[in-house]
Amino acid sequence: MNVTLITIMMFASMMALLTTGRQIFLIVGAVATVSCLALWGTGGVMMPHFNAVNMIYWDVMLSFPAFIFMGYMLARSGMADALYDMIYKWMGGVRGGLGMGSIGICALIGAVQGTCVSGQVAMGLIALPSMLKRKYSKSIVTGLIQAGGGLGYLIPPSLVFVLYGYLAKVPIGHLWLAGAIPGLILAGMYIAYIGIRCQLQPHIGPPIPLEERASWREKFISMRAGVAPLVLLFVVMGLLIVGVTTVTESSAIGAIGSIVVAVVYRRFNWADFVMVVDHTWRLTSIIMWIFVAAILFGAVYQGLGAAKAFDVLVTGVVGQNPTLIVAMMVGIYLLLGMVMDDFAMLIVTAHMFIPVLVGLEVNMVWFGVLYCVTVLVALLTPPFGFALFIMKGLVPKDSGITMVDIYKSIIPFVALNGILLAVLIFNPQIALWLPAKVFGG
Repeated sequence: MNVTLITIMMFASMMALLTTGRQIFLIVGAVATVSCLALWGTGGVMMPHFNAVNMIYWDVMLSFPAFIFMGYMLARSGMADALYDMIYKWMGGVRGGLGMGSIGICALIGAVQGTCVSGQVAMGLIALPSMLKRKYSKSIVTGLIQAGGGLGYLIPPSLVFVLYGYLAKVPIGHLWLAGAIPGLILAGMYIAYIGIRCQLQPHIGPPIPLEERASWREKFISMRAGVAPLVLLFVVMGLLIVGVTTVTESSAIGAIGSIVVAVVYRRFNWADFVMVVDHTWRLTSIIMWIFVAAILFGAVYQGLGAAKAFDVLVTGVVGQNPTLIVAMMVGIYLLLGMVMDDFAMLIVTAHMFIPVLVGLEVNMVWFGVLYCVTVLVALLTPPFGFALFIMKGLVPKDSGITMVDIYKSIIPFVALNGILLAVLIFNPQIALWLPAKVFGG
């Protein structure tokens, strides 16, 4: 059977099954297993087993449960509450100040937890009710929380960069530094948009009443909330970047450091520790099953020789122009990201995309940053973006916020992401300048 036809059948089956709402690892794994047996019969029986066992030897996998533990422990430490109290005291008296400050908190939470969901959930539970209570417009509140949560994809230490670095054979430290400036630029764009819009339309982000504003003494005392997580973040990143630790060792230091932060906040107890461990192994198990399924899917695809066929197809359509090929891959990720998890999407496509990019001598650090920005756009894009449905689950039932409101609220932020993505495609040095400055070359 023609390789192209098999490829179309595999991806079409996967996309069709994803609409059923079942777990993504079941769908991807089922399509891969059935395809494996159909193509190679009894010769393919052991393929799922061998691919699952092979993953055990990925040393980078050890960092995932440690980083996840760090994120959950910091969440239980009351860090998000303390940080929001800080921005409430410092920014509450400014038009749109709570919204602009929430973007900063999302960036910090995303950094210390390494995912996009954590910041969105934390601000959805803490900042959303507070801003709605103070008459902030629902059109801007829900949008900024969704967009701010996604900053964890870019601002180090991002777990997506850890996986991408392993697959693309790129140093994790280079990727973390490459994502830092685009992540800060994007956060700045969000904050500027909120501030300008609230100046033009004061009613959508009114300042808090005078009687609720904090004194200068209270403001400075509240700044203690940011010290512990920032120190932990710089220790975890700094030791890796200077070459003292590996990714796995840095993640272990982060996990231990998160316990220290919880102790500093006086929120550490045995019950919370047990709960964090329970949440960690549950989420780790889900991620690992996604990895197993996606790796098998990619192995079947690669076994067909389809990676070479994809190379021929791509170069036949757009030629040897790296910019056009990268733009085409970005478009594919935008479509896949509406229905697939970021990790699964990366593993499934790695066998196709990476050999083509390496052959064209595309800078893989730069492409890793493009991937993260693209995934962020896809997760925010209607009708199936995951962040949209997470937001719907977070809004209070009596708020009157509908799914249509959530769709509308995200449009300006998606546009800002699109601008950054376009700028990065044509100006790679925005991402590559800092790694080159630190590591040379």
